[in-house]
Amino acid sequence: MKLNLTYLIFVFFFSLISCGANEKKEDVFQADVIVYGGTSAAVTAAVQVVKQGKTVIVVSPDKHLGGLSSGGLGFTDTGNKSVIGGLAREFYHRVYMYYDKPETWKWQKKEEYGNKGQGTPAMDGAERTMWIFEPRIAEKVFEDFVQENNLKIYRDEWLDREKGVEKKNGRIVSIKTLSGKVYKGKMFIDATYEGDLMASAKVKYHVGREANSVYNETWNGIQAGVFQHKHYFMKNISPYVVEGDPKSGLLPYVSDEKIGKNGDGDDEIQAYCFRMCLSSNPDNRIPFPKPEGYDRSKYELLARVYKAGWPETFEKYDPIPNKKTDTNNHGPFSTDFIGQNYDYPEASYERRKEIIKAHELYQKGLMYYLSNDEAVPASVRAEMNKWGLPKDEFKDNGGWPHQLYIREARRMIGMEVMTENETLSKKAVNQSVGMGSYSLDSHNAQRYVKDDGFVQNEGDIGVHAKVPYSISYGSLVPKKEDCENLLVPVCMSSSHIAFGSIRMEPVFMILGQSAASAAILAIDHKTSVQEVDYSKLRAQLLKDNQRLEYKP
Repeated sequence: MKLNLTYLIFVFFFSLISCGANEKKEDVFQADVIVYGGTSAAVTAAVQVVKQGKTVIVVSPDKHLGGLSSGGLGFTDTGNKSVIGGLAREFYHRVYMYYDKPETWKWQKKEEYGNKGQGTPAMDGAERTMWIFEPRIAEKVFEDFVQENNLKIYRDEWLDREKGVEKKNGRIVSIKTLSGKVYKGKMFIDATYEGDLMASAKVKYHVGREANSVYNETWNGIQAGVFQHKHYFMKNISPYVVEGDPKSGLLPYVSDEKIGKNGDGDDEIQAYCFRMCLSSNPDNRIPFPKPEGYDRSKYELLARVYKAGWPETFEKYDPIPNKKTDTNNHGPFSTDFIGQNYDYPEASYERRKEIIKAHELYQKGLMYYLSNDEAVPASVRAEMNKWGLPKDEFKDNGGWPHQLYIREARRMIGMEVMTENETLSKKAVNQSVGMGSYSLDSHNAQRYVKDDGFVQNEGDIGVHAKVPYSISYGSLVPKKEDCENLLVPVCMSSSHIAFGSIRMEPVFMILGQSAASAAILAIDHKTSVQEVDYSKLRAQLLKDNQRLEYKP
């Protein structure tokens, strides 16, 4: 029997439409709360949502969870540990529990490492913590959180920053990733280091250093001639290719721009680096190879620093368990790639990859230079050749950290702005959602030529907060006219210099958890994040053992 041709065509096109509809449905995911990011704050936020009985989806651009906490920063910047509570404290307790197992100590005896980074031995077992750890152990703890709470994680999913955020009536309805997946929620949390969701949602933010006059501060903006750490040129070093000859041109990574006035704002941000985990165990060590495009002239400035007698190469090779180190920047020319990250916060994904790769090659080249170049003192070369990348860390990346240390990117301009006045306890904080206590710590932002013709770094600040300070709820939420259902616990509302203290990993975990509790209250009471009843939020935070005020 012949079938009608028109009927066949109809069936064919109906099938195509049905298949398309099914595919589209399969690419749409829904939960009460959508968390964008793979940082430590993203994990604690998601765990808190589940603990309070709501559904959550984590949309992570990263394949590995934990950000810097599992990306090499194992020598935790804590400040006053007594003000770290909630899931953040549980994280460090779980790290302790791993190190309480004999099998964790593969390359070193526990007794040999000692009690470094642990809570008081007299503490009850449930209160013990460990603040110094290997990246792989931190990642295990984060993955334990995922498994125990059945968290839905979509990894390697990148927000479509151009047209991936749908908003209606001042609220985010959904976000779409470059793969075409759509995530719908009632509340959204931007837990990235970059603040991409916040920016794509048209929330106001700032990049760079504000002038001191903006928030009546002292330590913001340009700070030339301020030397509070050892990350500056202590002796006169020529920045020119031929020493003392300006006509010969500048050495690499020295800016030819005139520096501004102290206290003025600019678009510059503090330097990034990789927090390398290095191993001194010959059975667990990968020697530093010569990286692609290696050019020893890029490190000539360091050669001159050594020639001037600088002896501090290994001062920030901080020991972590199993004969490893968390290696941080130290000195006038070190792992910080000063001045090479200014466009990162606003850059496209492609450009960010280029910046990250440039940081990697610079730092790998530095390690090769320190290990092999005759301009480096023989004693330094001999010590460097005892170190290498660890075979048992970052296995899918050749021992190299998977996370660049994004010390600062965008910062929201929210309902309230945390400034040095709050962090130095000059001004009271209302509606606390957590605490910070670390020094106002900014790394160098530029390397320039002084009027006398010698090179110097600028931007490194370390102002000690005498007592821990509270962080306001208003600094986690945008202004209502910008967005009513978004919380931002990482790129939160803060001045540059205040963020220098707030930006520590334990604080991000604290704020991630607090943001999740606020999101749930907004859902339950059908309100905006700006109108959350703080008395109810406070009660929940205290129930979860968050520390909201300092009690000596």
